[in-house]
Amino acid sequence: MGEVNTFIQSVPLEYFITLSSVLFCLGVMGVLLRKNAIVILGCVELMLNSVNLLLAAFSAYKGNGDGQLLVFFIMVVAAAEVAVGLAIIAMLYRNTRSVDVSIFNKLRG
Repeated sequence: MGEVNTFIQSVPLEYFITLSSVLFCLGVMGVLLRKNAIVILGCVELMLNSVNLLLAAFSAYKGNGDGQLLVFFIMVVAAAEVAVGLAIIAMLYRNTRSVDVSIFNKLRG
């Protein structure tokens, strides 16, 4: 157990912060710029995973498992989010034969 923390701590924390920031920014750009609902859902997952990476890195540097436990719960919530999101996208595709999010404007009553 001590060897794992020593190995992770040999990588500077700034590298984890930089990588996580880049991944989060890519996810935000994907959500804001893309119109395909499946790609948007994937970009939201990318943002959640970048936060998970940062939580796990901080947890390893601090030396306790609290951040890693929080990562587990975030992954459970993300799995539920994907299940609900894909169900909504499937219903959208069934009704409109498209996964373009601009069609959501037509669904108003």
